[in-house]
Amino acid sequence: MLLAIDVGNSNNVIGLFSGDKLLTHWRIRTEWTRTSDEYWVLIKEFILLNEVDVEIIDEIIIACVVPPLIPILKEMSRTYFSCDPLIVGPGIKTGIAILYKNPAEVGADRIVNSVAAYEKYGGPLIIVDFGTATTFDAVSKKGEYLGGAIFPGVQLSLEALFKNAAKLPRVEMAEPDHVIGKSTVESIHSGTIYGFISMIDGMVLKIQEELRGKARVIATGGIVDLIASKAKSIDTIDPFLTLEGLRIIHQRNQG
Repeated sequence: MLLAIDVGNSNNVIGLFSGDKLLTHWRIRTEWTRTSDEYWVLIKEFILLNEVDVEIIDEIIIACVVPPLIPILKEMSRTYFSCDPLIVGPGIKTGIAILYKNPAEVGADRIVNSVAAYEKYGGPLIIVDFGTATTFDAVSKKGEYLGGAIFPGVQLSLEALFKNAAKLPRVEMAEPDHVIGKSTVESIHSGTIYGFISMIDGMVLKIQEELRGKARVIATGGIVDLIASKAKSIDTIDPFLTLEGLRIIHQRNQG
């Protein structure tokens, strides 16, 4: 049984696979100070809640964009699961050519998403991932990773607005009733949601122009439902794309 761990800047998404089937998944906050023992306790409790025998988990794959957590997760894997985890990074088989000036610069999550999206939907593709950063990734018809764009995420933008504008309050992200807000809070909600929707549609259009043709647009990430469901450019919402990509990469590195 395979444990797949996607470590982002804000959250860890963890999935448990039996063969090709995603049995269950969990989301926990990313905390840089968490120890390997603490990770073990958290993950073990989630596993036991789903009535799965911890001892039958014999494979682990990790995509991590927070480098200090990699040795901690390695230690947890070796100590409590008796296995060396597969870390997504230079040197592993992804099955996708990376046409970046420096392939090592590309975040593991972006490569994993591209692998999964091309395997599931073919190309050409644009993948939009709504996380701490909002990322856009382009994949060619032949399955080559072409590059993309990075934009501050919704939550990050809200927090920056609160910290840097003296009279603006901290607000929770929420769907506005109208584009024209009738209060400061409503105006922030409108600017955040509809502003990001407009940005998504505009960026997708620009990327498609460079690709010189229509590309299927896949959306994923922690807040994908709130934003992507309203963007006209999004064709498919796939919330577990990264976990599926981890499973696919793990299979390609067996034997």
